[in-house]
Amino acid sequence: YQIEGAPTEDGRRPSIWDVHCAKPGKIADGSSGAVACDSYHRTAEDIELLKQTGAKAYRFSLSWSRIIPLGGRSDPINQQGLDYYLKFTDDLHAAGITPMVTLYHWDLPAALDDRYGGLLNKEEFVADFTHYARVVFEAFGSKCRHWITFNEPWCSAILGYSTGVFAPGHTSDRSKSPVGDSSREPWIVGHNLLVAHGSAVKVFREEFKGKNGGEIGITLNGDWTEPYDPSSPADVAACERKLEFSIAWFSDPIYHGRYPASMVRRLGARLPAWEPQDIALVHGSNDFYGMNHYCANYIRDLPGTPPPEDFLGSLETLFENCRGEKIGPDTQSAWLKPHPPGFRKLLRWISERNGRPKILVTENGTSLRGENELSKEEVVEDGFRVDYFRGYVEAMAEAVAEDGVDVRAYMAWSLMDNFEWAEGYEVRFGVTYVDFEDGQKRYPKRSARELQHIFAQYIGKA
Repeated sequence: YQIEGAPTEDGRRPSIWDVHCAKPGKIADGSSGAVACDSYHRTAEDIELLKQTGAKAYRFSLSWSRIIPLGGRSDPINQQGLDYYLKFTDDLHAAGITPMVTLYHWDLPAALDDRYGGLLNKEEFVADFTHYARVVFEAFGSKCRHWITFNEPWCSAILGYSTGVFAPGHTSDRSKSPVGDSSREPWIVGHNLLVAHGSAVKVFREEFKGKNGGEIGITLNGDWTEPYDPSSPADVAACERKLEFSIAWFSDPIYHGRYPASMVRRLGARLPAWEPQDIALVHGSNDFYGMNHYCANYIRDLPGTPPPEDFLGSLETLFENCRGEKIGPDTQSAWLKPHPPGFRKLLRWISERNGRPKILVTENGTSLRGENELSKEEVVEDGFRVDYFRGYVEAMAEAVAEDGVDVRAYMAWSLMDNFEWAEGYEVRFGVTYVDFEDGQKRYPKRSARELQHIFAQYIGKA
């Protein structure tokens, strides 16, 4: 939805993001992904951009409602939608670029949300997602060997069902939405996403991996944490708790067969209990750990009873510590303050907690403060983004070479400026400037050229 455009072409039907964007006030600039980068019509142009960057792989997501427009296991399959992705994958191979396919990047077919409540309905959603995954695995065959089930389930659960800033916009705040229960719905959704992930992995391993090869996992987002007051045991403990509420919420069931104890204690019955058949699907369901990472926060413990809608774990995230030191420079994204040392530390934390899994870094990047106000010539110079990538790639190389972390891939976010969800087009993350006012023309920024040189500098160290 962030890049394709063509929301009604060749049989595609609306997703929950098409519906969400149509509601006044939901997107910062009132925009949508209706055109975005127009990548549906420009795959050859995008592949040429990839070749210019020296990219060896490209991660992209599929639109479920382009492949099964109404979403369900008894609904018609849209061959035109499948053919678009199959040709794109063939063209990537022809260009010497390895495809990595994400099955679900937040855009549930709207018909399923209308039909049975979407992600809140475990039985129906798991069955429909498993069917969708099977359809895709069957169609792709051996064309793709690297699969991601869900991108950032934390965002689907928390931003979609607690704060309400993402589709479908559920929240307890009745000034924002007439529906939602922020104290319960996000935990149900997170649980259901994990079961659906495990179910799709089972299908892949039992029906397709043997004949086609390949690997499958889930991609989790997470920011590093530093204590607001390093001398405060409560703040130090809150840092670990923040990582558990945001990352281990999903990784612990996969790698350890249970939810983190800190979440069980604080959420009680609101956190769904594992049924034996469900945890059997989930436990051990990653061939790799997909990692999205951007920044870091200072963490301060909040004593007392948290409000029922709390999703952080009785703490607050801050950008300055008790000494007034900033965690990192400002960007156009209020939540993103770059802090390269945190990348190395988080890689080590994930590795040590989960038995040193193979890690694929599937997103890493930054926005630039005021980028939309710069001239095109200033934008393509892109020094801030180049420095960001240099710092983060160096931190990753140190994690591999000095900490023994098993990183096998790194993908920058993103190839192009695109539709950044609730922030619309007010922020840009691309290594390619997209002129949304002049026919979606593409202009590579300096970071597009420099990334391969940065890798060449550090890959030997790893």
